[in-house]
Parts: sequence; structure tokens; C-alpha cells
Amino acid sequence: MTLIWTPTGQYRRTGYDSEADLEKAILQVQTDLFGPKRIYLPIKRKIGAKGGARNIPDGYLIDLTGARPRLYVVENELAAHDPLRHIAVQVLQFSLSFESEGRGVKAILFGALQDEPAACTRCEQYAAARGFRNLDHLLETLVFEAPFAALVIIDDLPEDLENVLAKRFQFGVEVIELARYENDKGERVYRFEPFLADLGADLPPAATGEMGAAEVDTVVVPSRADGLDTFLGEQRWYAIRIHGTMRPQIKYIAIYQSFPVSAITHIAPVKSIEPWKDTGKFVVNFAAPAQALGPIPFVKGGRVRALQNLRYTTRARVEAAKTLDDIW
Repeated sequence: MTLIWTPTGQYRRTGYDSEADLEKAILQVQTDLFGPKRIYLPIKRKIGAKGGARNIPDGYLIDLTGARPRLYVVENELAAHDPLRHIAVQVLQFSLSFESEGRGVKAILFGALQDEPAACTRCEQYAAARGFRNLDHLLETLVFEAPFAALVIIDDLPEDLENVLAKRFQFGVEVIELARYENDKGERVYRFEPFLADLGADLPPAATGEMGAAEVDTVVVPSRADGLDTFLGEQRWYAIRIHGTMRPQIKYIAIYQSFPVSAITHIAPVKSIEPWKDTGKFVVNFAAPAQALGPIPFVKGGRVRALQNLRYTTRARVEAAKTLDDIW
């Protein structure tokens, strides 16, 4: 049994009575779960062309972070419902329906935003600030130009679920565990890792430009001195965690050598990203040998701290940078 201890008492992990109960919890914590620049639309409408695959997502998440917006189809699920099979089937059907009936998806999003004036205003303001003609143009981009991506929210994350989804699908699938705990008074708390929180984690509020998930094409991995031999010699890097929705769009991997080098020194094109054994982590295989660049140093006293964890960015930022402060 998992406990959360507090000075005022213990909280024990409890389940959800139903998917509807889980969905109520999502609505309660949505601002912190998704972040302030994402809009959750919990609308259940059937999608898909007549005569083809038709199903009902649990909602949609509109990501307005950065210069390129992104749409995620949301599936809320209880672990008790055989998630390995059920989620894989649901996500596949969502992708097929999305592909066959984009106009219907766009109409659903438009209608949902009309019913949520505050959310609609946020989308219109984003569209105006980012060079879209209007709300219709923004939705057109989300549905027809951005790659399909899914978000699964589950109460208890099975150990191998992310590996199974990574092996089965070429498109991105993100998984979030939303666990609930309760004390003897019936008071509840929730444990979760916020959606794509580490896209800008450990970076200062005034970091270089806002970057959305859709713009990312490069990962930077930190390493001790001996790690460079693996990076250059084996032409792969393991075992690392990469977000499910990020994996399909990662085209490059760069290495940051820790002290005393304290700089990004090499970059390589990515051939594939595959599950690493049964660890829940991944191996990045290179398409060609890594090439030296920079070096791009950490600046003591600068805005960006020395890298301790994997970071996301773009190759364009890396190539234009003179220091880490220029990348983030």
C-alpha cells in the first residue's frame, strides 16, 4: 500500500469509481495537469466517416505553447479495463477516424469553443498574435497540418504500457498517470507529472524565446566524460526517457559533456528511437556518425544552469548558439 505522509495525517491511495469519476478529477486539476497555455475540451462526440471506423474520444487538448499549435486527442482510462489491449485499439481507431473525417473533427472543435467563450477568446488571441488569419485558420492548421497525436490519462500506469504503444504506433502517444489519495476525513490529493513539464524544466522564466512541443526536433543529453566514447563509438545513446509525443519528431541528438568540459560538443542525425529492453526507457540509434560542433559552453552565472537531465530544443537553435543561454 502506498502512503503520502503529511503533518496532519496520512493519505492512502484510492481508486476511481468509474471513468466519469476520473474525468471529474481531471477537470479539477486541469490547470496544473496541462499547464496554463493549453486548453482542455472534455467533449464526447463521435468522429469518423460513415461506413468506416467511428468512435468517441473523451476530449481534446489544444496546445498554444510556442509558435506552432498542437492538438491531442484524449483518452481517459482505468487500469482495471485491460489497458494494454483496450488503449491500443482505441488509439488506433482514433487515428483512423481523425484521418478520414478531419472536417468533422474541426466542426467539433469549433462548436466546443463556441460553448466555452473564455477558451475561444484565448484561441482567437493566439491566432492574431501568431499570424493566423482567424480562428478557422488556426483550427484548420491543428487538424490538417499538425501530425496526429494522442494523450492517454490513466489512474494506474501499467509498467509496460508505454513500451507497447511505442512499438505499435509511429505517431506520438503521451501517457499521464493521475493517482488519487484520500485521508480518513475523505479529503483528497492527487499525484501526477504535469503534461510535458520538462520541456522547460530547470530553465529560467526569461529563457530564450518560448518553444512549443511542435517545434522540437532535437534532444540534448548530458554525459560524464566517458560517455563521449559511447556517443562517438557506438553511434547510439541509451537508456533515456523521451516523451511519447516527442519521439516521432526527434531528428537529431546532441551531447552535453559535464564538468570540466561543460559544453555541447557533438550532434548526430537520428535513425530510430526504440524501446531499450524492458526498462521503459529508449535507445536512440544514429543515422550517421556524430559531428563536432561549437563547443557551446555553459556560462557560469548565466540564465541557464548546467544540464543535469535531457533537454528538448531545435537544431536551428543549437547551430546558431554561442552559449547555452542562446538555446534556452
